[in-house]
Amino acid sequence: FLGSTEVEQPKGTEVVRDAVRKLKFARHIKKSEGQKTPKVELQISIYGVKILDPKTKEVQHNCQLHRISFCADDKTDKRIFTFICKDSESNKHLCYVFDSEKCAEEITLTIGQAFDLAYRKFLESGGKDVETRKQIAGLQKRIQELETENMELKNKVQDLENQLRITQVNSSPAGSVTPKSPSTDIFDMVPFSPMSPQSSTPTRNGTQPPPVPSRSAEIKRDLFGAEPFDPFSCGAGDFPPDIQSKLDEMQEGFKMGLTLEGTVFCLDPLDSRC
Repeated sequence: FLGSTEVEQPKGTEVVRDAVRKLKFARHIKKSEGQKTPKVELQISIYGVKILDPKTKEVQHNCQLHRISFCADDKTDKRIFTFICKDSESNKHLCYVFDSEKCAEEITLTIGQAFDLAYRKFLESGGKDVETRKQIAGLQKRIQELETENMELKNKVQDLENQLRITQVNSSPAGSVTPKSPSTDIFDMVPFSPMSPQSSTPTRNGTQPPPVPSRSAEIKRDLFGAEPFDPFSCGAGDFPPDIQSKLDEMQEGFKMGLTLEGTVFCLDPLDSRC
């Protein structure tokens, strides 16, 4: 394992060629200082490319396939191969370079086949499963919203009933000059007025309508006091972030695709094999 280095682009022959030169030069410096090139073991599957310590089997790097965008091997030197992978934490593109036992082309082809199988699996099952869970999460959230609105409507009706009872109790006997209850419509409801709750508008008989419950100035509500549902105002927390971000990330990675390419990396005169 010659190491990894950050690159500016997710694809390109010149991009990986410069990375190979850089890491080869660093290897020669370390070799002159008596340091050996570390050996690693590669595990390639539809879940990604794992770089492990050959003795302890400890995972040093785990490169998911949908994050690998470019893979190339040396046409003249069957040992050298490389791939570019987007780091999961920093989101930077890293180029990994390896010196294999003359099987560079076979390894790059295997990575390409694994990418193709992973993409098919994502389309057949993974993408549908994630989308289904996303829809379920959305329905569960909508149910909670409807339950909250239902409770608010019940409280609203209860408040109106209480106000009606108070108005009936306070009504005076015949001949009294005590103000009567406000006029109502055919459903025995107080007519709705779009004016401010604090403004006082006398009815035809000179009485004041009952006070309208205060409304929050921050949240717009409809006639019944419930918050209107707006599907375009959904925030990042509407769906579980791990599901939404994973879905978007995998779709973006597979959409970019994996480019396999054979090129010439042995341009460093310091390398005895060139």
